[in-house]
Order: sequence, then C-alpha cells, then structure tokens
Amino acid sequence: MILYLHGFRSSPSSFKARVMQAHMDQLGRSAEFHSPALSPSPAEAIAQAQAIIADTPPEQLTIIGSSLGGFYATWLAEQYGCRAVVVNPAVKPPRELESYVGVTTYYHSDQVFEFKAEYVDQLRALAISGITRPERYFLMAATGDEVLDYREMISFYAGARQLIIEGSDHGIAEFADHLDLVLDYCDGRSA
Repeated sequence: MILYLHGFRSSPSSFKARVMQAHMDQLGRSAEFHSPALSPSPAEAIAQAQAIIADTPPEQLTIIGSSLGGFYATWLAEQYGCRAVVVNPAVKPPRELESYVGVTTYYHSDQVFEFKAEYVDQLRALAISGITRPERYFLMAATGDEVLDYREMISFYAGARQLIIEGSDHGIAEFADHLDLVLDYCDGRSA
C-alpha cells in the first residue's frame, strides 16, 4: 500500500498526487494507492491516515508525504515502522505555519477553511526530535525550494537515502521524472 499525504492548503488534486495516481493506474495498481483529502486539523489528518493504514503490515506500507504531508509521513513512519518518501518535507511546521492562523483557501479550489491556533499546538504535539532508523526514509529535496530550507531537510534526514535536486521548486515540477525511483523505493527494491 502507498499512502500519499498532501501538504498544507493542498489536496489530492495536487500535481504530485495526480501524477502518482495516474502512474499507479497505468501499472494496474490503483487499488494500492490512497490519497485522502486531509483535514486542516493535524490531529484529524493523522487520524484519517491511521484509519487507512490500520490493518496494513509495516513491510507492505510506504507513506509518501509532501511538505506538511512529509512531516505527517515521518511521524507515522516512526509510529508504524514503515518506509517513507518525504518530498520537500516541513521539518518544523509549528514555526512555519504559525503565521497562517486564520481563514484561507486551498490551492486547488476556492474552498475556504480556518487554520486554528490550536492546530499549531497539535503540530507541536506531533514533533519528533529526529528519525530513529534513517534506512526507512527517502528524502527528495530541491535546492530551489522557495518555501522551506532544503538544508534543514538534509540535516534532519541525515543517513537517509537522499535525492537532492539542484534548483527546481517547492512542488518539484519534475516529480514525474523520478516516479520509477520513488516506486522502486516504495516496493522495497532500492531501500
């Protein structure tokens, strides 16, 4: 099973989620891929992910997370002992998202939602000081990320497999070029 977790203000309509879904469909593996619309509440988003992966053995599970979804994927990988692919992951989202408290919209629609102050506290409760088994992680980070500092990612995921993309952007516009590498990792072929 592959669980894809989108980032803050994003959705299953994000470029990476759609590309991944299309690739899995093309391979006849769409039943293995899950990409839920996550709640703005971190506690609820984690509960949503846990409900999906509850009966999946850790050796048959990979969680892919982008940005804030990477933060969630890391927390879940630490709890469940599964593999995780983190794509320009948020390393310190309480710090990064505190200024977003209030009403905002999603990137892929005009739908309005409220990011509450209590959500920052929920993020703090999910924070971990470091990863325990770097071999379970595959970091994809872009040096041109305009939102998050790729150097923090490299440091936080020290010892993990790392693909550092020179330039690019927060969304990793060339994500489709790396699908085979990502899927090999998900399938445990290049851990």
